[in-house]
Amino acid sequence: SAPSLPTYFLHSSKMSEVETAFRKFAIYGDTSASGNDMTGKNFSKMCKECGVMDGKAVTSTDVDIVFNKVKTKGARTITFAEFQQAMKELCSKRFKGKSPEEALQAVYSLIEGKEPGSVGTTKATKVGGVERLTDTSKYTGSHKEHFDESGKGKGLAGRQDLTDNSGYVGAYKGAGTYDQTH
Repeated sequence: SAPSLPTYFLHSSKMSEVETAFRKFAIYGDTSASGNDMTGKNFSKMCKECGVMDGKAVTSTDVDIVFNKVKTKGARTITFAEFQQAMKELCSKRFKGKSPEEALQAVYSLIEGKEPGSVGTTKATKVGGVERLTDTSKYTGSHKEHFDESGKGKGLAGRQDLTDNSGYVGAYKGAGTYDQTH
């Protein structure tokens, strides 16, 4: 079994990991953010992506309520200390039946080392979305003329037959007759 470390040591190393994650989420989407405090939007993103919010024991409503409970009145953000307070509130919901201490450790282990967007679900949907757009076999209409079967673009060749520069609308009966009558 692992050598028993004094608990304060365990906390401090864990805390720095959690704090790093907190800072990464705190500045997400806001380049001017210091990383010292976090908006409700980023707090709920963090809870969602780290799996603190599971949609069953902990819902987005729970997360919002806790956020508003721990933040300073009138403030729009929470500090890391307030964040820790929020985690104490949420961990007992998320890990029912564990002791407060264990539940908190469990929540923190979900969070440590995480950063925004590095979560399976967001990756998967991104890939899926692009795959769909670049799959030329699904193209319809004139777009499919621009690619050969392998999906390689044909360049101009694919568009050649689409342009008729006579100035007449396709299938116009009088094509070529205009100049003679004038």
